[in-house]
Amino acid sequence: MKLRELATEALEGVGAKPGRLLISVLGSVVGIGALVLTIGLGQTAAGQLASHFDAIAATHVEAVPAGVRGADGKEHASSPLPTDAVERVTALAGVESAALLGEVPLGGAELTAVPVHDPALAPVTPPAVWAADGDVIGALDGHLQRGRFFDAGHVARGDRVVVLGREAADDLGVHEIDSRPSVFLGTTAYTVIGILDAASTRRELLAAAIIPITAARHDFPGMPPPDTLALRIALGASELVGHQVPIALDSAHPENVSIAAALSTTTLETGVRGDVDTVFFAIGVITLLAGGLGIANVTLLSVSERTGEIGLRRALGASRRQIAGQFVLESLVVGVLGGMVGSATGVAAVVTVSAIRGWTPVLDLTLTLACTALGGAVGLLAGAYPSVRAARIEPAEALRGGAG
Repeated sequence: MKLRELATEALEGVGAKPGRLLISVLGSVVGIGALVLTIGLGQTAAGQLASHFDAIAATHVEAVPAGVRGADGKEHASSPLPTDAVERVTALAGVESAALLGEVPLGGAELTAVPVHDPALAPVTPPAVWAADGDVIGALDGHLQRGRFFDAGHVARGDRVVVLGREAADDLGVHEIDSRPSVFLGTTAYTVIGILDAASTRRELLAAAIIPITAARHDFPGMPPPDTLALRIALGASELVGHQVPIALDSAHPENVSIAAALSTTTLETGVRGDVDTVFFAIGVITLLAGGLGIANVTLLSVSERTGEIGLRRALGASRRQIAGQFVLESLVVGVLGGMVGSATGVAAVVTVSAIRGWTPVLDLTLTLACTALGGAVGLLAGAYPSVRAARIEPAEALRGGAG
């Protein structure tokens, strides 16, 4: 039997029972379609994340003391940021909001929900404490879950108020602030006035507590000067801000101030995008394997149903190789058909979901073509065992079973 004749027999076998063909193709369609959909949605979601992070990177910068290397070989800040740094830069062109930030060295003190340590309670890592001045929400692209942030009045008076990050609030058991609950920094009570649930450029603040910088200086006299001035700037103003801010902070030695993009953005973007790609790809592969198993099961069923036909072909002179080749080609055809339909279905689903969500769909055309070929490969592999099983059928037993 020539290859052309073998292909003709395979096509006739595939089309002999449209219902069985539909079920076989459906398994491949689901697998390939799910793979294209999940990878396409992963790429689209990554594109949306990239746009979001690019917007943050373009509108958020930080001013920090420029480092100088001392005689000990270590890098030290050349000079601290001025205490009135927020006032100096707020009026500059291109600066929309500013906040001065610095971590508070607590020494032996801890931030707790009770003033006295209870050894019966499970140990909890106490949250870090940060001191701040200025528009923290605006400068960090933040959002409050509850309450409010402290304002210039709280800072001027040195009020002992605190805004807890969402994770810190959960650790301390603070979920409602209507009754103005207190937390204790050592034995000093601070009133909780807000809970922060987002800070795009300073993710670590979600696991910390933020207090007014004047209260921090009063309760911790040895506190070093804050080392970060976070800025939200107008789009396209980075060059202007990069030139003006160092002069405003240290006119005599502007080189002592360094301007850089917000630190957390790149790391967070890489992590999130990597997680999204991994999850979507894993879902697609699992679904594709399920589709391959479906093709294998249907092909095995076809072999069982066509035992008499296989025996007759063997009796008429068809070799084991030709019988195996026929079923391999049938599985290959089913896989290619499923790959084509599945790829088209997956692309349509990605475009539909993106349109509903208002996203820009991101599709790799090479991926869709490769998935069509992958459908054929899955069909080929799925048909391998059923083809071997069909080839092992003996003519006499097959004809006897068919007659019975």
